[in-house]
Amino acid sequence: MVNTRIKKTLKPSFSQASTEDSDHQSTESGALIGSNDDILTEILLRLPVTSILRFKSVSKHWYSLLSHSHLTQRYDHLSKSPGLFAHDKYLPFDAEDPSTPPFSSLDSYFDLPDVRIVQSCNGLLLCYTDRGPKGRKAALKYYVFNPTTKQLAVIPPICGGSKVRKTIRFMGLAFHQTDCVHYKVVCVRRLEPGVDLFQIQVYSSDTKKWEMTSESFCICKHVLFGHGVYWNGAVHWVPFSGCPFYFKLDVEQLHMLPLPEGYTSSEIFIMYFGESGGHLHLVVQKNREDNYLRLNVYEMLSDHSGWFVKYQLQLDELLDSFPEMISEYACYFKVIDVVRGEEEEDTFIVLNTSEKIITYNVHDKSFKQVSSFTGYLFEDNSMFHPVYHRYTETLSSF
Repeated sequence: MVNTRIKKTLKPSFSQASTEDSDHQSTESGALIGSNDDILTEILLRLPVTSILRFKSVSKHWYSLLSHSHLTQRYDHLSKSPGLFAHDKYLPFDAEDPSTPPFSSLDSYFDLPDVRIVQSCNGLLLCYTDRGPKGRKAALKYYVFNPTTKQLAVIPPICGGSKVRKTIRFMGLAFHQTDCVHYKVVCVRRLEPGVDLFQIQVYSSDTKKWEMTSESFCICKHVLFGHGVYWNGAVHWVPFSGCPFYFKLDVEQLHMLPLPEGYTSSEIFIMYFGESGGHLHLVVQKNREDNYLRLNVYEMLSDHSGWFVKYQLQLDELLDSFPEMISEYACYFKVIDVVRGEEEEDTFIVLNTSEKIITYNVHDKSFKQVSSFTGYLFEDNSMFHPVYHRYTETLSSF
């Protein structure tokens, strides 16, 4: 009886001691991790962006750590592109496992109606509206918006009033987490009506000022400024006209942009022009008269000296599932994005048919329907004024 009582009393005492010892070790481990910023950073880098934003409120130390450029740049380098905007409607790339929409409506954040996206650049959006608070017609206003952090900045108008603002032919965003940390807005304006003489002005979020470049420039009549892409320290305009070019921001100089070998500006049929994962892409339709479904995806060399074929695509296998892509006389699909994956085998293109949006993996040739729709809302009337804009998560602040 005595021994039995001893066993009964010793058992819970032993269990309690083990639990207290385990809790003590866990507390020590947690304190060790919490006091080591390097270990903590490695853990935080593996969390989804929603958790990062929520953990900023844990303490002043965590807020400082999660806001530091060292962490945000590393996180942005690893971040993925979960979807795209069609006007201000969000469409996740993976319809089976959709990501959380970054916002319900652009208008709610701007407190203004009819806000539209001009450009997406490495996680930031350049937006504009020509409506006042009551919906009346007003002077055009531009904004830079981070849909991940909900940070918003107003771009001051160019000096000179409405007369000068009417001369604007292009407004574009330049931003990258490493080579252009302080975003810039690039404006191209015509100096005189009816004369092909232009000048570039640049707004910097660092100085909060517009600066005019030193020299004006004259280019051919048929150049289109509608679609500009920031990559590798320069803004590039789609090489559609007879004199494609790019503008290097650091030296404020214009340079000619070459076409892929074997093409002239009158022969090339461009399906897409854009940047992803540090690569500049040009998608060209091959043999339009023979096969509308054969595409070449070109990539620009880092020194701007030329293009090379990165992917050759034959999209015939899509016709069984999406017969609306082509008719006897024409193609009815557009390439609206090229997304380089974290791993090379994860790279895919995004296609817009007259009825659906599709992702197509360039390596295993698998495809998924992202969205279906009716009506004109998602129609991209011109690739030079695209309505589709990629969403990339970024923690960068301005």
